Amino acid sequence: MNSIAILDFGSQYAQLIARRVREAHVYCELFPWDAPAEKVLSIKPKGFILSGGPKSVYEPNAPTIQKYIFDSGLPILGICYGMQALTHALGGQVDASAHREYGSAGINPLSPNPLISNLSRVWMSHGDRITRMPDGFIALAKSGNSPFAAMGDMQRKYFGVQFHPEVKHTLNGAEVIEHFAVDICGASPDWTPASIIEDSIARIRRQVGNERVLAAVSGGVDSSVATALVHKAIGDQLVAVFVDTGLLRQGEPEQVVSTFREKMRAELIAVDASAEFIDALKGITEPEQKRKIVGEKFIRIFEGQAKQLGQPKFLVQGTIYPDVVESSAPERNKAERIKTHHNVGGLPEDMRFDLVEPLRYLFKDEVRAVGEALGLPEGMVWRQPFPGPGLSVRCLGEVTRERLDRLRAADAIFQDELSKAKLIGKDSELSQAFVVLLPVHSVGVMGDQRTYQEAAAIRAVTTEDFMTADWARLPNDLLAKISSRIVNEVHGINRVVYDITSKPPATIEWE
Repeated sequence: MNSIAILDFGSQYAQLIARRVREAHVYCELFPWDAPAEKVLSIKPKGFILSGGPKSVYEPNAPTIQKYIFDSGLPILGICYGMQALTHALGGQVDASAHREYGSAGINPLSPNPLISNLSRVWMSHGDRITRMPDGFIALAKSGNSPFAAMGDMQRKYFGVQFHPEVKHTLNGAEVIEHFAVDICGASPDWTPASIIEDSIARIRRQVGNERVLAAVSGGVDSSVATALVHKAIGDQLVAVFVDTGLLRQGEPEQVVSTFREKMRAELIAVDASAEFIDALKGITEPEQKRKIVGEKFIRIFEGQAKQLGQPKFLVQGTIYPDVVESSAPERNKAERIKTHHNVGGLPEDMRFDLVEPLRYLFKDEVRAVGEALGLPEGMVWRQPFPGPGLSVRCLGEVTRERLDRLRAADAIFQDELSKAKLIGKDSELSQAFVVLLPVHSVGVMGDQRTYQEAAAIRAVTTEDFMTADWARLPNDLLAKISSRIVNEVHGINRVVYDITSKPPATIEWE
Protein backbone atom coordinates (compact mmCIF):
# COMPACT_ATOMS: atom_id res chain seq x y z
CA MET A 1 0.00 0.00 0.00
CA ASN A 2 1.09 3.57 -0.66
CA SER A 3 0.28 4.78 2.82
CA ILE A 4 1.52 6.98 5.63
CA ALA A 5 0.98 6.12 9.31
CA ILE A 6 0.23 9.10 11.58
CA LEU A 7 0.91 8.62 15.29
CA ASP A 8 -1.32 10.81 17.44
CA PHE A 9 0.27 12.19 20.60
CA GLY A 10 -2.92 13.97 21.64
CA SER A 11 -3.00 16.92 19.25
CA GLN A 12 -6.32 18.53 18.36
CA TYR A 13 -4.72 19.01 14.92
CA ALA A 14 -3.90 15.33 14.35
CA GLN A 15 -6.87 14.78 12.04
CA LEU A 16 -5.76 17.78 9.97
CA ILE A 17 -2.44 16.07 9.31
CA ALA A 18 -4.42 13.17 7.87
CA ARG A 19 -6.46 15.64 5.86
CA ARG A 20 -3.32 17.14 4.29
CA VAL A 21 -1.86 13.74 3.43
CA ARG A 22 -5.14 12.83 1.70
CA GLU A 23 -5.04 16.12 -0.22
CA ALA A 24 -1.74 14.89 -1.65
CA HIS A 25 -3.70 11.82 -2.88
CA VAL A 26 -1.86 9.52 -0.48
CA TYR A 27 -3.75 7.14 1.80
CA CYS A 28 -3.07 7.42 5.53
CA GLU A 29 -4.46 6.30 8.85
CA LEU A 30 -4.33 7.90 12.28
CA PHE A 31 -3.28 5.74 15.24
CA PRO A 32 -2.80 6.40 18.97
CA TRP A 33 0.89 6.86 19.75
CA ASP A 34 0.97 3.55 21.66
CA ALA A 35 -1.00 1.48 19.13
CA PRO A 36 0.37 -2.08 18.73
CA ALA A 37 3.09 -2.35 16.11
CA GLU A 38 1.21 -5.02 14.17
CA LYS A 39 -1.83 -2.75 13.80
CA VAL A 40 0.17 0.23 12.53
CA LEU A 41 2.39 -1.86 10.25
CA SER A 42 -0.63 -3.68 8.83
CA ILE A 43 -1.22 -0.76 6.42
CA LYS A 44 2.39 -1.21 5.19
CA PRO A 45 3.34 2.44 5.63
CA LYS A 46 6.11 4.08 3.66
CA GLY A 47 6.75 6.59 6.42
CA PHE A 48 5.57 7.94 9.77
CA ILE A 49 4.30 11.36 10.84
CA LEU A 50 4.35 12.14 14.56
CA SER A 51 1.71 14.66 15.64
CA GLY A 52 1.87 17.43 18.20
CA GLY A 53 0.52 17.03 21.71
CA PRO A 54 -0.09 18.83 25.01
CA LYS A 55 2.64 17.12 27.09
CA SER A 56 6.31 17.91 27.64
CA VAL A 57 8.76 15.11 26.85
CA TYR A 58 10.38 15.40 30.29
CA GLU A 59 7.06 14.93 32.16
CA PRO A 60 6.36 11.60 33.88
CA ASN A 61 4.40 9.23 31.60
CA ALA A 62 4.83 11.50 28.59
CA PRO A 63 4.08 9.74 25.26
CA THR A 64 7.13 8.26 23.57
CA ILE A 65 8.07 6.90 20.15
CA GLN A 66 7.88 3.12 20.10
CA LYS A 67 10.97 1.16 19.12
CA TYR A 68 9.41 -0.52 16.06
CA ILE A 69 9.15 2.87 14.34
CA PHE A 70 12.94 3.32 14.42
CA ASP A 71 13.51 -0.35 13.64
CA SER A 72 11.46 -0.04 10.46
CA GLY A 73 14.09 2.16 8.83
CA LEU A 74 11.31 4.29 7.31
CA PRO A 75 11.31 8.11 7.08
CA ILE A 76 9.91 10.07 10.03
CA LEU A 77 8.46 13.58 10.24
CA GLY A 78 7.91 14.96 13.74
CA ILE A 79 5.56 17.92 14.16
CA CYS A 80 5.81 20.12 17.30
CA TYR A 81 5.68 17.57 20.16
CA GLY A 82 6.54 14.93 17.57
CA MET A 83 9.77 16.79 16.81
CA GLN A 84 10.54 17.08 20.52
CA ALA A 85 9.82 13.38 21.09
CA LEU A 86 12.13 12.54 18.18
CA THR A 87 14.84 14.73 19.65
CA HIS A 88 14.43 13.24 23.13
CA ALA A 89 14.46 9.65 21.87
CA LEU A 90 17.63 10.15 19.83
CA GLY A 91 19.69 11.83 22.56
CA GLY A 92 19.05 15.52 21.94
CA GLN A 93 17.88 18.06 24.51
CA VAL A 94 14.42 19.59 25.00
CA ASP A 95 13.86 22.32 27.61
CA ALA A 96 11.13 24.64 28.74
CA SER A 97 11.37 27.97 26.96
CA ALA A 98 11.40 31.30 28.76
CA HIS A 99 9.49 32.75 25.82
CA ARG A 100 6.70 30.56 24.51
CA GLU A 101 5.64 30.74 20.86
CA TYR A 102 1.94 30.76 20.03
CA GLY A 103 0.39 31.98 16.79
CA SER A 104 1.93 33.30 13.62
CA ALA A 105 5.71 33.49 13.44
CA GLY A 106 8.37 34.05 10.82
CA ILE A 107 11.03 31.44 10.11
CA ASN A 108 14.37 31.75 8.34
CA PRO A 109 15.72 28.80 6.33
CA LEU A 110 19.30 27.92 7.26
CA SER A 111 20.03 25.16 4.76
CA PRO A 112 18.66 24.66 1.23
CA ASN A 113 16.01 21.97 1.52
CA PRO A 114 12.82 21.41 -0.50
CA LEU A 115 10.95 20.40 2.68
CA ILE A 116 10.78 24.00 3.93
CA SER A 117 12.12 26.10 1.06
CA ASN A 118 8.73 27.70 0.36
CA LEU A 119 7.94 28.76 3.93
CA SER A 120 8.19 32.13 5.63
CA ARG A 121 5.14 32.48 7.92
CA VAL A 122 4.19 29.51 10.09
CA TRP A 123 1.87 28.69 13.00
CA MET A 124 3.55 27.94 16.31
CA SER A 125 1.99 26.44 19.44
CA HIS A 126 4.62 25.35 21.96
CA GLY A 127 6.17 26.18 25.32
CA ASP A 128 9.23 23.92 24.96
CA ARG A 129 12.04 24.07 22.44
CA ILE A 130 14.98 22.01 21.21
CA THR A 131 18.21 23.29 22.72
CA ARG A 132 20.49 20.56 21.32
CA MET A 133 19.81 18.45 18.25
CA PRO A 134 20.59 14.72 18.20
CA ASP A 135 23.72 13.53 16.45
CA GLY A 136 23.38 13.41 12.68
CA PHE A 137 20.88 16.29 12.42
CA ILE A 138 21.41 19.70 10.87
CA ALA A 139 19.35 22.83 11.46
CA LEU A 140 17.06 23.63 8.53
CA ALA A 141 15.37 26.76 9.91
CA LYS A 142 15.16 29.03 12.93
CA SER A 143 12.56 31.41 14.33
CA GLY A 144 12.72 34.29 16.77
CA ASN A 145 12.41 31.91 19.72
CA SER A 146 13.46 28.54 18.28
CA PRO A 147 17.07 28.10 17.17
CA PHE A 148 15.97 24.81 15.62
CA ALA A 149 12.55 25.52 14.11
CA ALA A 150 13.22 22.70 11.63
CA MET A 151 15.87 20.01 11.52
CA GLY A 152 16.78 16.99 9.44
CA ASP A 153 18.95 13.89 9.33
CA MET A 154 19.36 13.45 5.59
CA GLN A 155 20.88 9.98 5.80
CA ARG A 156 18.12 8.41 7.90
CA LYS A 157 15.41 10.68 6.44
CA TYR A 158 14.31 11.88 9.87
CA PHE A 159 12.85 15.38 9.97
CA GLY A 160 11.29 17.63 12.60
CA VAL A 161 9.42 20.93 12.42
CA GLN A 162 8.53 22.97 15.49
CA PHE A 163 5.57 24.59 13.72
CA HIS A 164 2.27 23.13 12.45
CA PRO A 165 2.34 22.71 8.64
CA GLU A 166 -1.12 21.10 8.71
CA VAL A 167 -3.03 24.27 9.66
CA LYS A 168 -4.07 26.88 7.12
CA HIS A 169 -2.22 29.60 9.03
CA THR A 170 1.10 28.09 7.90
CA LEU A 171 1.33 29.45 4.37
CA ASN A 172 2.25 26.65 1.94
CA GLY A 173 2.34 24.23 4.88
CA ALA A 174 0.50 21.54 2.92
CA GLU A 175 3.52 21.40 0.59
CA VAL A 176 5.68 20.26 3.52
CA ILE A 177 3.45 17.26 4.14
CA GLU A 178 3.08 16.46 0.44
CA HIS A 179 6.85 16.63 -0.12
CA PHE A 180 7.47 14.34 2.82
CA ALA A 181 4.82 11.78 1.81
CA VAL A 182 5.50 11.69 -1.92
CA ASP A 183 9.13 12.72 -2.46
CA ILE A 184 10.82 11.58 0.74
CA CYS A 185 8.72 8.49 1.55
CA GLY A 186 8.06 7.57 -2.08
CA ALA A 187 4.30 7.05 -1.66
CA SER A 188 2.43 7.13 -4.96
CA PRO A 189 -0.35 9.76 -5.15
CA ASP A 190 -3.04 7.31 -6.24
CA TRP A 191 -5.70 7.92 -3.56
CA THR A 192 -8.45 9.25 -5.86
CA PRO A 193 -12.24 8.96 -5.95
CA ALA A 194 -11.95 6.14 -8.50
CA SER A 195 -9.51 4.21 -6.31
CA ILE A 196 -11.61 4.85 -3.20
CA ILE A 197 -14.66 3.41 -4.95
CA GLU A 198 -12.72 0.39 -6.24
CA ASP A 199 -11.25 -0.32 -2.80
CA SER A 200 -14.60 0.20 -1.04
CA ILE A 201 -16.43 -2.17 -3.37
CA ALA A 202 -13.85 -4.89 -2.72
CA ARG A 203 -14.06 -4.36 1.06
CA ILE A 204 -17.86 -4.38 1.06
CA ARG A 205 -18.04 -7.59 -0.95
CA ARG A 206 -15.53 -9.29 1.33
CA GLN A 207 -17.45 -8.21 4.42
CA VAL A 208 -21.01 -9.08 3.43
CA GLY A 209 -20.59 -11.95 0.98
CA ASN A 210 -24.03 -13.04 -0.23
CA GLU A 211 -25.94 -11.67 2.78
CA ARG A 212 -28.75 -9.15 2.45
CA VAL A 213 -27.96 -5.67 3.74
CA LEU A 214 -30.08 -2.84 5.14
CA ALA A 215 -29.04 0.76 4.49
CA ALA A 216 -29.92 3.48 6.96
CA VAL A 217 -30.90 6.45 4.80
CA SER A 218 -31.34 9.79 6.55
CA GLY A 219 -31.41 12.05 3.51
CA GLY A 220 -28.01 13.55 4.23
CA VAL A 221 -24.96 13.47 1.97
CA ASP A 222 -23.12 10.81 3.97
CA SER A 223 -25.85 8.19 4.20
CA SER A 224 -26.75 8.72 0.54
CA VAL A 225 -23.18 8.22 -0.69
CA ALA A 226 -22.66 5.23 1.61
CA THR A 227 -25.84 3.63 0.31
CA ALA A 228 -24.85 4.31 -3.30
CA LEU A 229 -21.44 2.70 -2.72
CA VAL A 230 -22.96 -0.41 -1.21
CA HIS A 231 -25.58 -0.58 -3.94
CA LYS A 232 -22.82 -0.46 -6.57
CA ALA A 233 -20.99 -3.25 -4.76
CA ILE A 234 -23.85 -5.71 -4.14
CA GLY A 235 -26.85 -4.50 -6.16
CA ASP A 236 -30.13 -6.19 -5.25
CA GLN A 237 -28.73 -7.57 -1.99
CA LEU A 238 -29.28 -4.07 -0.61
CA VAL A 239 -32.55 -2.71 0.77
CA ALA A 240 -32.56 0.98 1.69
CA VAL A 241 -34.73 2.00 4.63
CA PHE A 242 -35.69 5.63 5.02
CA VAL A 243 -37.20 6.64 8.33
CA ASP A 244 -39.21 9.82 8.51
CA THR A 245 -38.41 10.80 12.07
CA GLY A 246 -40.42 13.99 12.04
CA LEU A 247 -37.06 15.69 12.66
CA LEU A 248 -36.21 16.44 9.02
CA ARG A 249 -36.09 19.68 7.08
CA GLN A 250 -38.99 21.04 5.07
CA GLY A 251 -39.82 18.87 2.04
CA GLU A 252 -36.96 16.49 2.76
CA PRO A 253 -38.89 13.19 3.11
CA GLU A 254 -40.42 13.61 -0.35
CA GLN A 255 -37.06 14.54 -1.91
CA VAL A 256 -35.29 11.51 -0.44
CA VAL A 257 -37.90 9.02 -1.62
CA SER A 258 -37.93 10.50 -5.11
CA THR A 259 -34.13 10.51 -5.47
CA PHE A 260 -33.59 6.92 -4.35
CA ARG A 261 -36.45 5.37 -6.29
CA GLU A 262 -36.21 7.38 -9.49
CA LYS A 263 -32.53 8.37 -9.78
CA MET A 264 -30.67 5.53 -8.06
CA ARG A 265 -33.35 2.89 -8.82
CA ALA A 266 -32.63 1.26 -5.48
CA GLU A 267 -35.18 -0.65 -3.42
CA LEU A 268 -36.40 1.78 -0.77
CA ILE A 269 -38.77 1.21 2.15
CA ALA A 270 -40.13 4.42 3.66
CA VAL A 271 -41.23 4.28 7.30
CA ASP A 272 -43.17 7.09 8.97
CA ALA A 273 -42.02 6.95 12.59
CA SER A 274 -42.42 10.63 13.42
CA ALA A 275 -44.86 10.00 16.27
CA GLU A 276 -42.51 7.45 17.88
CA PHE A 277 -39.50 9.77 17.80
CA ILE A 278 -41.32 12.82 19.10
CA ASP A 279 -42.95 10.80 21.89
CA ALA A 280 -39.54 9.37 22.87
CA LEU A 281 -38.07 12.89 23.06
CA LYS A 282 -40.91 14.31 25.16
CA GLY A 283 -39.53 16.28 28.09
CA ILE A 284 -35.89 15.69 27.07
CA THR A 285 -33.69 18.79 26.96
CA GLU A 286 -30.14 17.47 27.48
CA PRO A 287 -28.40 17.14 24.06
CA GLU A 288 -26.41 13.98 24.75
CA GLN A 289 -29.59 12.27 25.91
CA LYS A 290 -31.38 13.39 22.73
CA ARG A 291 -28.60 11.89 20.61
CA LYS A 292 -28.68 8.57 22.44
CA ILE A 293 -32.49 8.38 22.24
CA VAL A 294 -32.47 9.08 18.49
CA GLY A 295 -29.61 6.62 17.91
CA GLU A 296 -31.33 3.80 19.78
CA LYS A 297 -34.71 4.52 18.21
CA PHE A 298 -33.14 4.32 14.74
CA ILE A 299 -31.65 0.92 15.51
CA ARG A 300 -34.88 -0.45 16.99
CA ILE A 301 -36.84 0.58 13.91
CA PHE A 302 -34.27 -1.04 11.64
CA GLU A 303 -34.44 -4.18 13.74
CA GLY A 304 -38.20 -4.21 13.15
CA GLN A 305 -37.65 -3.83 9.41
CA ALA A 306 -35.00 -6.55 9.51
CA LYS A 307 -37.50 -9.04 10.96
CA GLN A 308 -39.89 -8.34 8.11
CA LEU A 309 -37.08 -8.80 5.57
CA GLY A 310 -35.75 -12.09 6.91
CA GLN A 311 -33.32 -10.67 9.47
CA PRO A 312 -30.43 -9.25 7.39
CA LYS A 313 -27.16 -9.33 9.30
CA PHE A 314 -25.67 -6.05 8.09
CA LEU A 315 -26.60 -2.39 8.44
CA VAL A 316 -25.07 0.40 6.32
CA GLN A 317 -24.38 3.73 8.00
CA GLY A 318 -22.93 6.98 6.68
CA THR A 319 -20.38 7.43 9.45
CA ILE A 320 -17.52 9.69 8.34
CA TYR A 321 -14.17 10.48 9.93
CA PRO A 322 -15.13 13.67 11.83
CA ASP A 323 -17.94 11.65 13.50
CA VAL A 324 -15.36 9.13 14.70
CA VAL A 325 -12.94 11.79 15.94
CA GLU A 326 -15.53 13.89 17.82
CA SER A 327 -17.17 10.84 19.38
CA SER A 328 -13.79 9.50 20.56
CA ALA A 329 -14.43 6.03 19.18
CA PRO A 330 -12.16 3.16 20.30
CA GLU A 331 -9.43 3.89 17.76
CA ARG A 332 -9.17 7.44 19.15
CA ASN A 333 -9.78 6.59 22.80
CA LYS A 334 -7.22 9.05 24.10
CA ALA A 335 -8.90 12.05 22.55
CA GLU A 336 -11.33 14.19 24.47
CA ARG A 337 -14.97 13.39 23.68
CA ILE A 338 -16.59 16.49 22.23
CA LYS A 339 -20.06 15.05 21.65
CA THR A 340 -21.60 11.70 20.84
CA HIS A 341 -22.69 11.17 17.25
CA HIS A 342 -25.78 8.98 17.09
CA ASN A 343 -24.12 6.58 14.64
CA VAL A 344 -20.87 6.20 16.62
CA GLY A 345 -21.15 6.62 20.37
CA GLY A 346 -24.94 6.60 20.58
CA LEU A 347 -25.50 3.04 19.40
CA PRO A 348 -27.10 0.61 21.88
CA GLU A 349 -24.80 -2.07 23.31
CA ASP A 350 -27.19 -4.87 22.38
CA MET A 351 -27.46 -3.85 18.74
CA ARG A 352 -28.05 -6.93 16.55
CA PHE A 353 -26.39 -5.68 13.35
CA ASP A 354 -22.86 -5.78 12.03
CA LEU A 355 -22.15 -2.32 10.64
CA VAL A 356 -21.01 -1.59 7.11
CA GLU A 357 -19.40 1.86 7.11
CA PRO A 358 -17.64 2.49 3.79
CA LEU A 359 -17.04 6.19 4.54
CA ARG A 360 -15.73 5.79 8.09
CA TYR A 361 -12.27 7.15 7.27
CA LEU A 362 -13.25 9.78 4.71
CA PHE A 363 -13.54 13.53 5.18
CA LYS A 364 -16.61 15.39 3.93
CA ASP A 365 -15.05 16.67 0.71
CA GLU A 366 -13.80 13.16 -0.10
CA VAL A 367 -17.34 11.86 0.43
CA ARG A 368 -18.68 14.44 -2.03
CA ALA A 369 -16.00 13.60 -4.59
CA VAL A 370 -16.96 9.93 -4.33
CA GLY A 371 -20.66 10.83 -4.67
CA GLU A 372 -19.98 12.75 -7.87
CA ALA A 373 -17.87 9.89 -9.24
CA LEU A 374 -20.79 7.53 -8.53
CA GLY A 375 -23.08 9.76 -10.58
CA LEU A 376 -25.34 10.96 -7.77
CA PRO A 377 -27.36 14.12 -8.49
CA GLU A 378 -25.50 17.34 -7.73
CA GLY A 379 -28.35 18.54 -5.54
CA MET A 380 -27.90 15.50 -3.29
CA VAL A 381 -24.11 15.55 -3.18
CA TRP A 382 -23.88 19.26 -2.36
CA ARG A 383 -26.89 19.61 -0.08
CA GLN A 384 -26.38 21.18 3.31
CA PRO A 385 -24.91 18.78 5.91
CA PHE A 386 -27.46 17.60 8.42
CA PRO A 387 -26.90 15.94 11.80
CA GLY A 388 -28.07 12.36 12.29
CA PRO A 389 -30.38 13.32 15.21
CA GLY A 390 -31.95 15.86 12.86
CA LEU A 391 -33.75 18.92 14.16
CA SER A 392 -33.81 17.49 17.69
CA VAL A 393 -30.36 19.04 18.24
CA ARG A 394 -31.28 22.29 16.52
CA CYS A 395 -34.46 22.62 18.57
CA LEU A 396 -32.82 23.53 21.89
CA GLY A 397 -34.87 22.64 24.90
CA GLU A 398 -37.89 20.35 24.63
CA VAL A 399 -38.78 18.95 21.23
CA THR A 400 -42.46 19.33 20.29
CA ARG A 401 -44.31 19.23 16.98
CA GLU A 402 -45.15 22.91 17.28
CA ARG A 403 -41.55 23.95 17.89
CA LEU A 404 -40.28 21.65 15.10
CA ASP A 405 -42.73 23.20 12.60
CA ARG A 406 -41.59 26.65 13.72
CA LEU A 407 -37.93 25.70 13.24
CA ARG A 408 -38.59 24.07 9.85
CA ALA A 409 -40.32 27.19 8.55
CA ALA A 410 -37.54 29.49 9.73
CA ASP A 411 -34.84 27.26 8.26
CA ALA A 412 -36.64 27.08 4.90
CA ILE A 413 -36.64 30.87 4.71
CA PHE A 414 -32.93 30.99 5.51
CA GLN A 415 -32.12 28.40 2.83
CA ASP A 416 -34.31 30.19 0.29
CA GLU A 417 -32.57 33.53 0.77
CA LEU A 418 -29.10 31.95 0.67
CA SER A 419 -30.04 30.16 -2.56
CA LYS A 420 -31.30 33.38 -4.15
CA ALA A 421 -27.99 35.03 -3.18
CA LYS A 422 -26.10 32.05 -4.72
CA LEU A 423 -24.33 31.41 -1.43
CA ILE A 424 -25.03 27.68 -1.15
CA GLY A 425 -24.14 24.89 -3.57
CA LYS A 426 -21.09 23.34 -5.19
CA ASP A 427 -19.19 26.51 -6.05
CA SER A 428 -19.97 28.42 -2.86
CA GLU A 429 -17.53 29.03 -0.02
CA LEU A 430 -20.40 28.63 2.45
CA SER A 431 -20.11 25.13 3.89
CA GLN A 432 -23.08 24.83 6.25
CA ALA A 433 -25.97 27.08 7.23
CA PHE A 434 -29.02 26.48 9.40
CA VAL A 435 -31.37 27.90 12.01
CA VAL A 436 -31.41 27.00 15.70
CA LEU A 437 -34.57 27.52 17.77
CA LEU A 438 -33.74 28.75 21.25
CA PRO A 439 -35.78 28.02 24.39
CA VAL A 440 -35.53 31.72 25.21
CA HIS A 441 -38.48 34.08 25.19
CA SER A 442 -38.03 37.80 24.78
CA VAL A 443 -40.31 40.81 24.68
CA GLY A 444 -41.13 42.30 21.30
CA VAL A 445 -43.73 44.53 19.71
CA MET A 446 -45.85 43.76 16.65
CA GLY A 447 -48.72 45.91 15.49
CA ASP A 448 -48.37 48.08 18.60
CA GLN A 449 -48.91 45.01 20.75
CA ARG A 450 -46.54 43.35 23.16
CA THR A 451 -45.22 39.91 22.18
CA TYR A 452 -43.35 37.37 24.26
CA GLN A 453 -42.00 34.76 21.85
CA GLU A 454 -39.00 32.56 21.10
CA ALA A 455 -35.69 33.62 19.56
CA ALA A 456 -33.99 32.00 16.57
CA ALA A 457 -30.26 31.92 15.91
CA ILE A 458 -28.91 31.62 12.39
CA ARG A 459 -25.57 29.90 11.84
CA ALA A 460 -23.42 29.94 8.68
CA VAL A 461 -19.82 28.70 8.51
CA THR A 462 -16.97 28.17 6.08
CA THR A 463 -14.67 25.17 6.44
CA GLU A 464 -12.52 22.76 4.44
CA ASP A 465 -12.87 19.66 6.59
CA PHE A 466 -15.54 20.37 9.26
CA MET A 467 -12.93 19.83 11.99
CA THR A 468 -12.37 23.59 12.24
CA ALA A 469 -14.68 26.30 10.91
CA ASP A 470 -15.07 30.07 10.76
CA TRP A 471 -18.32 32.02 10.82
CA ALA A 472 -19.37 33.33 7.42
CA ARG A 473 -19.37 37.08 6.83
CA LEU A 474 -22.84 37.32 5.31
CA PRO A 475 -23.83 40.74 3.87
CA ASN A 476 -25.71 42.94 6.31
CA ASP A 477 -28.55 43.54 3.85
CA LEU A 478 -29.02 39.78 3.47
CA LEU A 479 -29.07 39.25 7.24
CA ALA A 480 -31.65 42.02 7.56
CA LYS A 481 -33.88 40.41 4.92
CA ILE A 482 -33.61 36.96 6.50
CA SER A 483 -34.44 38.35 9.93
CA SER A 484 -37.40 40.32 8.62
CA ARG A 485 -38.87 37.35 6.78
CA ILE A 486 -38.53 34.96 9.74
CA VAL A 487 -40.11 37.37 12.21
CA ASN A 488 -42.94 38.29 9.82
CA GLU A 489 -43.68 34.85 8.38
CA VAL A 490 -43.04 32.42 11.24
CA HIS A 491 -45.55 32.51 14.07
CA GLY A 492 -43.90 32.30 17.50
CA ILE A 493 -40.51 33.91 16.70
CA ASN A 494 -39.98 37.60 17.39
CA ARG A 495 -36.18 37.85 17.52
CA VAL A 496 -33.31 36.65 15.28
CA VAL A 497 -29.62 36.62 16.23
CA TYR A 498 -26.52 35.68 14.18
CA ASP A 499 -23.90 33.31 15.61
CA ILE A 500 -20.38 34.69 15.03
CA THR A 501 -18.40 32.01 16.90
CA SER A 502 -15.72 29.91 15.19
CA LYS A 503 -14.93 26.22 15.77
CA PRO A 504 -13.09 25.99 18.09
CA PRO A 505 -14.07 27.20 20.65
CA ALA A 506 -17.64 26.32 19.60
CA THR A 507 -18.81 23.35 17.56
CA ILE A 508 -20.70 23.91 14.31
CA GLU A 509 -23.96 22.56 15.73
CA TRP A 510 -25.22 24.06 18.99
CA GLU A 511 -25.91 20.68 20.60
